[in-house]
Amino acid sequence: MTDGPRLRGNASADGDTLSSESTEEGSGRVALKKEIGLVSACGIIVGNIIGSGIFVSPKGVLENASSVGLALIVWIVTGVITAIGALCYAELGVTIPKSGGDYSYVKDIFGGLAGFLRLWIAVLVIYPTNQAVIALTFSNYVLQPLFPSCFPPENGLRLLAAVCLLLLTWVNCSSVRWATRVQDVFTTGKLLALGLIIIMGFVQICKGEYYWLEPAHAFETFQPYDIGQIALSFLQGSFAYGGWNFLNYVTEELVDPYKNLPRAIFISIPLVTFVYVFANIAYVTAMSPQELLASNAVAVTFGEKLLGVMSWIMPISVALSTFGGVNGSLFTSSRLFFAGAREGHLPRLLAMIHVKRCTPIPALLFTCISTLLMLCTSDMYTLINYVGFINYLFYGVTVAGQIVLRIKQPDLYRPIKVSLVWPVIYLLFWAFLLLFSLYSEPVVCGLGMAIMLTGVPVYFLGVFWDNKPQCFNTFIGIHG
Repeated sequence: MTDGPRLRGNASADGDTLSSESTEEGSGRVALKKEIGLVSACGIIVGNIIGSGIFVSPKGVLENASSVGLALIVWIVTGVITAIGALCYAELGVTIPKSGGDYSYVKDIFGGLAGFLRLWIAVLVIYPTNQAVIALTFSNYVLQPLFPSCFPPENGLRLLAAVCLLLLTWVNCSSVRWATRVQDVFTTGKLLALGLIIIMGFVQICKGEYYWLEPAHAFETFQPYDIGQIALSFLQGSFAYGGWNFLNYVTEELVDPYKNLPRAIFISIPLVTFVYVFANIAYVTAMSPQELLASNAVAVTFGEKLLGVMSWIMPISVALSTFGGVNGSLFTSSRLFFAGAREGHLPRLLAMIHVKRCTPIPALLFTCISTLLMLCTSDMYTLINYVGFINYLFYGVTVAGQIVLRIKQPDLYRPIKVSLVWPVIYLLFWAFLLLFSLYSEPVVCGLGMAIMLTGVPVYFLGVFWDNKPQCFNTFIGIHG
């Protein structure tokens, strides 16, 4: 790997400065180990994309698409757009081979302030909130069978979610290998559960239960088509594919990233698209659109209709899926915070790596604590709505950066070089979605922008201002 910026920290007894460069035998440097192979890389992508959504509530796409046929088209098109975005990220990932994903790319291409704002909104809300919601979904589906006639107690849900977070943080702190093994196992588990749904769907089709898949009925609307609603259905589908860019956060830990990063993307995105489309086909072989829209847990309703006494498999599958989702999110988001600290955008403590385990323990603990704090608030879903617009805005900014980098540095070595047609297609699609979001939800999008812009004074005070008093430097722990 090319020389990267040195980490501003000291984690060893003899005072060696930590570095982002690859560990060289006898060099005494401490670095993130390259322990993520192709299988684990695919596990990270698939495990982060497939969370609880496909099991619990694919009705958002159907509700806005207005027909089964158009909903399936939305799932397919969104998968194709996701693959195009991942292809663009693959080029950036091997051209700028740093952990941190879009934060690192935006910072290097557009400058420190743009990168810091991406990091700021991620640290402040996006990842802690996302992990808290997934952990709460996990605890809800574990406890629900114990409370068949009522909702589980709120404190019980929060306590089990906290236990889940603490256990997985300990696993991630202990070993990268353990963390990736957990991801591999739970990703396999959720794919087996979805495989069961898909197989049952094919069985239903073989039995003649395909009324809603026939063209005459598939495009039968239960409400008039509306371009605004269709745009929202694409937005819902895009959220379901969220997490496709997470492998770029751990590029430095990939074995042979020039080969395994694009390979993992080419394997994982089509696999997820296949699973999403055929799982939705399976759902409509057992339920009418009206039944599907009336259910808050589609997979559970599907299981109750077709599995009988074995219907308990579905809530267990959701629990397994979300447990793996929490692990994958902890693993990747901690690397984002680690990368930010290494660049001087977060306190240097977060850039420290354990000497023997080679894991970013301070960054993991910071991620865990910020997520535990999110469990104390009941307003997490509103926060997600506020920052969802900004999160997807930065996807577009990052892909635009690919075009800018081609213009500014045309001779830069690129192990993967995709046609500029692909980023243009991606940007047109996202411009359509984001402009419509801003038009239809101006208050939510405006508040998201406001949360992001609170990072501007923080950047100028904490990062841009060079001649700070020593007491200020010591207090924030960024420079030393």
